[in-house]
Amino acid sequence: MYKRQVSKCHPRVEAYGAVDELNAAVGLARATAQHEFVRENLLPIQQDLVVLMGELATAVEDLPRYAKDGYPLVTAEMGAGLERLVGKIESVRASFKGWATPGGNLSSASLDVARTVCRRSERRVCRLQETGQLENSEIMVYLNRLSDALWLLARWVESEPA
Repeated sequence: MYKRQVSKCHPRVEAYGAVDELNAAVGLARATAQHEFVRENLLPIQQDLVVLMGELATAVEDLPRYAKDGYPLVTAEMGAGLERLVGKIESVRASFKGWATPGGNLSSASLDVARTVCRRSERRVCRLQETGQLENSEIMVYLNRLSDALWLLARWVESEPA
């Protein structure tokens, strides 16, 4: 954005490309979900990921202009929304612990794919942060909370009748 060009393998492109892939994986999980609870919670996450991608695609030095132009940035409230989702899941069922083998059903498998893509996205964004190309630490918090929420949703789907 703002006429800056970088290589296709630049860490910034790798980061927002991984989040783009994450958004597609979450979309697949939403499309295959048999539970309204899952569908209604995944759409706002996809909308948050668009905000996150926009911020990642913007060079740090251009962020003040980006915000001034009216584009939203990732906020602590976005991560808090994921915390509330985790709380909802845990309130209906006891907390899930231990390892899980993906593939209990199509919906949970789709959520597990989204979770693993989320973890990869988190690693790509971490690279940006470690090289001083990311100022907003809420992005890392959001991705970390999202992978937890996706894991819990997958376990919840496996335990609920369709």
